[in-house]
Amino acid sequence: MTAEGAPRPAWVIGVGLHPYQKLGGTPYTELGVTAIRAALADAGIEWNQVQTAYTGTASTSMALSRLMYRHLGATGIPMVQIENASASGSSAFRQAYLDIAYGVHDVAIAVGVDKPLSFSSPARVAGVDDLVGSRILPVTHFALLASRYMYETGATPEHLARVAVKNSRNAVHNPNAQRPRARTLAEVLTPPALSGVLTRLQCCPVGEGAAAALIVSDRAIDELGLDRDRAVRIRASALRSETYYGTVNFDAALTSETTAEALSAAGVAVEDVDLVELHDAFTIEELVYLEAMCICPPGHAGPAVAAGEFDIGGRVAVNTSGGLLSMGHPIGPTGIGQIAELTTQLRGEAGLRQHRDARIGLAHMVGLGAVCAVHILSRD
Repeated sequence: MTAEGAPRPAWVIGVGLHPYQKLGGTPYTELGVTAIRAALADAGIEWNQVQTAYTGTASTSMALSRLMYRHLGATGIPMVQIENASASGSSAFRQAYLDIAYGVHDVAIAVGVDKPLSFSSPARVAGVDDLVGSRILPVTHFALLASRYMYETGATPEHLARVAVKNSRNAVHNPNAQRPRARTLAEVLTPPALSGVLTRLQCCPVGEGAAAALIVSDRAIDELGLDRDRAVRIRASALRSETYYGTVNFDAALTSETTAEALSAAGVAVEDVDLVELHDAFTIEELVYLEAMCICPPGHAGPAVAAGEFDIGGRVAVNTSGGLLSMGHPIGPTGIGQIAELTTQLRGEAGLRQHRDARIGLAHMVGLGAVCAVHILSRD
């Protein structure tokens, strides 16, 4: 901590992933250790130099951290496992950042790992009954939101489908993507719809994978002789839960609040953002969240996507990784995978999916419940 009590600089110094894939026979320990070793190699750090570990996971098992980290060495460091639905990885990253920013440690790792093996409903365990007996699946919830959005804004099914077209095109050059194939508008719109206007390719695949990010202080960079030119600054981290908004789309209202808080803490305007990795489990979410973030005015996201404003090379590059729609959504790793993408982009190391002159990136995840995490990263 600085003398004034303000957070000290914290940096992402290494990132790594195990490619996202369909649920298979790969042990979760192999998924996680692969990502961790890649992050260590990227940073130039040894495992015994890591001082604390946070693991984001949502659907695999309790107490999975110890079995995973012991493959790297039993060093006695504190381990914390975090479950926060789709924002599990984002929440683990935030806790690792706070450890560094407030002087608890100098080297922290955030790891996301999941195999979608076990899902449970907190409402059911709490004995809470709803009017439909939990029969409305997420795809129907978002199909209803899509119908309302199209009615209110004049957006078309083609506008929604173009989100999937864009993100599939981005994923072609992402070696970690679960769906690394470009899709045409006709392919995305091909029936049958799963619910409302949402077809299969407008819904994210839930698979397995892992992602890791190493966060360090200035002192660690100097003492360990790390490459400061490849360090990416964490400018802000915001995490909020919903309150009463008086609107059917509480995720959008929550996104608006959390994004505003993160931007204010980072000291940047939304117009300064070059890259956005956001929660696009369904195509409608990208349009709604871009408007909630004030990246574009209400009702304008559909035409803006169609005009290429959110392409790589456009006004703001959105989901250069392919997003949840094409990179995939293994749940626990997803938020840290976004950090890995932003870090790669801000370093200028994204190859054929590189967005030019990228300096400020925003990562956004919503978790069932609902919670929202937003992180701001920058190339200093």
